Amino acid sequence: MSSSPIIVALDFPSEKEALELVSQLEPGRCRLKVGKELFTRSGPELVKKLVKQNFDVFLDLKFHDIPNTVARACQAGADLGVWMINVHAMGGKKMLEAAREALPTGANNPKLIAVTVLTSMGADDLKEIGLNNSPADQVKHLAALTNNCGLDGVVCSPQEITLLREDLDPSFELVTPGIRPQWSVTGDQKRIMTPAQAIEAGGNYLVIGRPITQADEPMVALEKIESELGL
Repeated sequence: MSSSPIIVALDFPSEKEALELVSQLEPGRCRLKVGKELFTRSGPELVKKLVKQNFDVFLDLKFHDIPNTVARACQAGADLGVWMINVHAMGGKKMLEAAREALPTGANNPKLIAVTVLTSMGADDLKEIGLNNSPADQVKHLAALTNNCGLDGVVCSPQEITLLREDLDPSFELVTPGIRPQWSVTGDQKRIMTPAQAIEAGGNYLVIGRPITQADEPMVALEKIESELGL
């Protein structure tokens, strides 16, 4: 198992492209995220291939359904040998608890985390679905619920790290997309953090896509991020 905080997002439309990128990475130096598009196109067999290559795989499918269905989906993900699985906190307490019961905390089970509010949603979007909280308040509410249900952590934006660290135990893990290395940041980009800033703020894992996946030399890009983090 890798000790790296870096999770490379395999946001590709095909298995071929994903595996071409993975062939240029080292398992001990990063982890991999498989999301909805790639999983829908390539399925469990791709995940098994990545696990067989000794990569820690974050299965990013955001399960959100009735408790029994989510519990069984989590078990199916665990059977693939993945390192981390996520569910959607909007599924509620019973669903979160069912997922936790399906994947008891332990070395033989994946980490179990939850998504709170999608980063694409603002206050108006929440109102449209009947939620009058601000996005920040909704994130805090759902993160607390996730913590109370015994899950290992949540996915959060860089701007939410400090907000959540104020109220949650240090052992509760924060997985953070929206990360841009120092050397890839341009003046007009907003609402991002560098890897070092996110870790310093209290993030545990950093989901990084294009700065690595679209680099001419992905391993060199990864090494530059490691250097920025002092790894």
